[in-house]
Amino acid sequence: MTTAADYTEKIPNNVSLHEDRRLQRALESWQPNFLSWWDAMGPALPTRDVYLRTAMNVGRDGWAQFGFVPMRDYRWGIFLAERDPGRMIGFGEHKGEPAWDKVPGEYRADLRRLIVVQGDTEPASVEQQRNLGATAPSLYDLRNLFQVNVEEGRHLWAMVYLLQAYFGRDGREEAEALLHRSSGSLESPRILGAFNEETPDWLSFYMFTYFTDRDGKYQLGTLKESAFDPLSRTCEFMLKEEAHHMMVGTTGIDRVVQRTAQVMVENDTDDVAGHGAIPLDVIQKYVNFHYSVSLDLFGGETSTNVANYYTAGLKGRWLETRVHRRLPRRREPVEQDPGRGRAGSSAESSARSVQPARRGVCRDRGDPGRGEAELGRVAAPHE
Repeated sequence: MTTAADYTEKIPNNVSLHEDRRLQRALESWQPNFLSWWDAMGPALPTRDVYLRTAMNVGRDGWAQFGFVPMRDYRWGIFLAERDPGRMIGFGEHKGEPAWDKVPGEYRADLRRLIVVQGDTEPASVEQQRNLGATAPSLYDLRNLFQVNVEEGRHLWAMVYLLQAYFGRDGREEAEALLHRSSGSLESPRILGAFNEETPDWLSFYMFTYFTDRDGKYQLGTLKESAFDPLSRTCEFMLKEEAHHMMVGTTGIDRVVQRTAQVMVENDTDDVAGHGAIPLDVIQKYVNFHYSVSLDLFGGETSTNVANYYTAGLKGRWLETRVHRRLPRRREPVEQDPGRGRAGSSAESSARSVQPARRGVCRDRGDPGRGEAELGRVAAPHE
């Protein structure tokens, strides 16, 4: 695999797609369905050329180029980060073994589920933001919206590639289902509740890209640690694009709050709605809602599913390899003579004191047997 994308192919890629004709035909047959979905559910505002960033390379010396592109003609492609030939599994019961290039049979269903749930979020956010272009506060914001949209579309392609390349007929069926579900649909909603909520205005969009995309960052970070190397390399490159999405949210909220504060000072009043600003209490309501919805995606502190994923090596913690290098070696508990210990200081209490912390473990999103509050992602320390 090279770091540069082959743009002579119908589907730009750096995975040597031309060498697997069967997979190439499968993806090329999915491509018209994707374009039909984009026309029906993508940005509603008619456009001509849009100044967009397009991925060209996955190396360290520059990976994208900018130019005016008709959005429907955007070259959505398949890109995996550079391969590390000596990569070893860094956690779980397979720790120290070579990373997997193929899906182990015993983990097939779990890996497919993780990829499907991640893939389902990508088109969902495009659908949620479909009508925002008509009320964009500036051309700068409009361009940022479209950049987020096309990159979410490319992330969908990334997950569809994994499904079709490694999961056979089941993967092809799941890839089709990603286009059949739609955000907010009563008959066929998106898997996670947060991606069925409306994004009716730009403050909602800023909150979504600030809070929900931040959860997405950590989700990709935990999948990047996966023992399944193609998934790891796919998510590593997606993280490069995700940074821009959070920047859109951060700077958007900054501008809204700054303008509100400015109008409050200029007019010596908290009632700024009549002066063209958003009152602080309204901003607070938006924060409360989107923070709660996004925090729900992170989940709780304990989860059997996530513990199993971690043990199997499917999904790690945020920056798992760095965490492992930083953590001090745990000392073995010192056994005490039960007859000599005082109350509260027995060997049993000593053993309890050295139980491993459940750091970075929470409910996994997409568990079909749990309620919405339990459809979380592997937790990671907040920034």
